[in-house]
Amino acid sequence: MSDPVLNIHRSASGRAWRWRSAPLPLGDADRLGVDDLAARLLLSRGALPADLPRLLKPSLRDWLPDPSAFRGMDEAADRLASAVRHGEQITVFADYDVDGATSAALLIRALRAFGASPGHYIPDRLLEGYGPSTDALLKLRQQGTRLLLLLDCGTQAFAELEAAQAAGLDVIVVDHHKASTELPPAVALINPNRFDEQADGGIAAAHGHLCTAGLAFLLAVALRRALRGQGALPSPEPDLAPFLDLVALGTVADVMPLRGLNRAYVALGLQRLGAGANIGLQALLEVAGVPRAAASDLGFQLGPRVNAGGRVGTADLGVRLLTTTDACEARAIAQELDQLNRTRRDIEAAVTEAALAAVDGSQPVAIAAGEGWHPGVIGIAAARLKERLGRPAIVIARDGDAPAKGSGRSVEGVDLGAAILAARDAGILLAGGGHAMAAGLTLAPDRIPDLAAFLADRLGQAVTAAGGTRALSIDLAVAPRALSPALHEALEVAGPYGQGWPAPRVALGPVRLLEAKGVGSGEHVRLVGAGADGARVKAIMFRGKGSDAGEALLSGVGRSAYLAGRVTRNDWQGEARAELHLDDAALAD
Repeated sequence: MSDPVLNIHRSASGRAWRWRSAPLPLGDADRLGVDDLAARLLLSRGALPADLPRLLKPSLRDWLPDPSAFRGMDEAADRLASAVRHGEQITVFADYDVDGATSAALLIRALRAFGASPGHYIPDRLLEGYGPSTDALLKLRQQGTRLLLLLDCGTQAFAELEAAQAAGLDVIVVDHHKASTELPPAVALINPNRFDEQADGGIAAAHGHLCTAGLAFLLAVALRRALRGQGALPSPEPDLAPFLDLVALGTVADVMPLRGLNRAYVALGLQRLGAGANIGLQALLEVAGVPRAAASDLGFQLGPRVNAGGRVGTADLGVRLLTTTDACEARAIAQELDQLNRTRRDIEAAVTEAALAAVDGSQPVAIAAGEGWHPGVIGIAAARLKERLGRPAIVIARDGDAPAKGSGRSVEGVDLGAAILAARDAGILLAGGGHAMAAGLTLAPDRIPDLAAFLADRLGQAVTAAGGTRALSIDLAVAPRALSPALHEALEVAGPYGQGWPAPRVALGPVRLLEAKGVGSGEHVRLVGAGADGARVKAIMFRGKGSDAGEALLSGVGRSAYLAGRVTRNDWQGEARAELHLDDAALAD
């Protein structure tokens, strides 16, 4: 094993700092060859040398598969084309999260461009829960819907789709959640994680990491091709590329791995976002105070605001924002979502604090259950527990003897969605499903201990393997003066970064800690340090208060420290500055 980076054998959080790949020497940013650095970053994340050109300059031509490679795609496109041509009533039914909102908005906008006038239906999280209900589907049929697009849900909706079929409602399912060996009845069910797709190991199986918004874009491409073949395309032919900003938002917010097609989706989508084509997204950027969006802003700034309507407000606010053509309406909805997001944060903080107090941290999968917790924020609370404990976490909201609702978040290498499906099939859960990194469930309150035991048995070894290393991966070590906008620009060449394609982690130091204090209601730790080379270093550790590294920084003012984190750019008052978003620290004396 190589020597630790900067000789950090044990940091404040108990980790050794190790090179992610071959080490680069200390030095200033102006001595770093951008192309060489980008190549090193790409290769250290698993890229093949032959793929470097198309990774550095992604295009749909290089990455987009033939939509027909997905089971059900051609049938779905043909049925949609027929509905468009004959003026049938089409309704888009989508989940209340960001993936649901973006996939719904994309297909609504695409269908409008093709000449249709689709409606939409987003179920209420508290009153209806996840996925379609029989009552909702039958009501839509009675109101005249002939064709229903079911997005980001439906793969497990057997009884509901049987009722829809009996009522004469045609249904197309576009989803990415884990599937059983059997599928519910539908005109078409597009899901790369279908059992038969995965068993074949073909092109669709290789795209099991797409979210529903990414699949919806493929369906729009297939629909355009079908209409073209039938001579029914409007003139000029609609351009689908402007919708890539929606795909990028759905992909990042749903925590999909940024590899392959997803990297192209996000890179190109950020370009479209910068062009300002979607007035709803522009209004959201304005209320969020984001002048130019990076991939991280999709996940931490835009995504939570779009989600807020489904969590603590009106479920369809996100879809309405992303499909409106009225700038005044866009501003009003964006402001409402921003306020709902503030409310959501307050509720989430209380639930997270209670969950941390209630959780049994000794189990491989941390489970916390509480009476009266708001079901709209338990997913975020589970993510906070996962971050704090370094293992999968599930937060369950109880309501007396009524069925309890839970939401879980996982870590790399632990497939929580498959485990939840297995628990449902074992009779422990009333309902459940998801994907590798996130899952939802419903169960009787007295079955919570059974769920904990089941998950401990099924996932214990995987959790142990995932958490077996206490090393922190470092991509680059620099002197304090090298922390600059130029370094940020050099590192961004190999982006976008996100799930499965981690942002470069830079080690820096030593710096003398001049100031360290709690900010943001005290939960974050902000610091200022000075290097021996005369450089001033600014850094922040989000949710660092209470962590080993955060507390070490707060108590270490006046001492020297080494810092590790992600280089970010801050354009405050028109002046570009760089700072570190910290993952770890090590006191040097």
